[in-house]
Amino acid sequence: MRPEEAIGSETVEAREARAPFRFPREMVVGLLALAVAWEIVSWFVPPFIVPGWGRIFKSLLGLPLDFVLVTLARVVGALVVSFVLGLGLAVAMYASTPVERYARPLVRLLMAVPVVCWILFAVLWFKWVEFRIAFVLVVVCAPVFLVDALDAMKGVSKDLRDMLRSFRPTRVQLFTKLVLPATVPAILTSWKINLSLAIRVVTIAELVGAVTGIGYGLVVAQELFSVSEVFAWTLILVVILFLAEAVLTRVEERILRWRA
Repeated sequence: MRPEEAIGSETVEAREARAPFRFPREMVVGLLALAVAWEIVSWFVPPFIVPGWGRIFKSLLGLPLDFVLVTLARVVGALVVSFVLGLGLAVAMYASTPVERYARPLVRLLMAVPVVCWILFAVLWFKWVEFRIAFVLVVVCAPVFLVDALDAMKGVSKDLRDMLRSFRPTRVQLFTKLVLPATVPAILTSWKINLSLAIRVVTIAELVGAVTGIGYGLVVAQELFSVSEVFAWTLILVVILFLAEAVLTRVEERILRWRA
């Protein structure tokens, strides 16, 4: 590499480090246009239907923001547990054909059950609210990690397997040096999918029995018929999702730089 190329590369990396959250211009323009259209509509529609941004931000300042931290803690904890369980079961199913044959129908069954049913089961089966919420999140998110990881493991090229087998590796070496690294893109995609899914599911789960969290805040706003608070909580959820996806995208770019 020539010196000027090295300097250019370092400049790009420094620029990326200074701008960890990069949003496409088209997305920013689209969101601004939507916000302006929303404000214009609020001028002609009663505030209990479409509140203006002034009302929404005023309600936003009065919300108990510690509920946001509670919801985030539930989501992060459940996703970590779901990832460990999903990846562990995927490895077991990949290593053993009988395990896969017996376990795959059960995984499909879990994925076929609607989220609302899992919430009702959790209410009927468990007394502790936190365990109910964690149970619902794990049972919904873990199968996604499992299926994506297992499919990625099975999708590793046969030519690459044969090439690595020519070096006579052990089964553990074959898995850790080839199969597991090949699943990284699929795992990162699963994190993106499950992040969006978990934020939606935890909000629904918190509607039943929880006394903290964004879902509970939505229940209180609904009981008070405060439409502006409902939109304020919704805005918080959207911002959380955007920021979390930006972080995951940044991590993906760093880990998978070889694909560029």
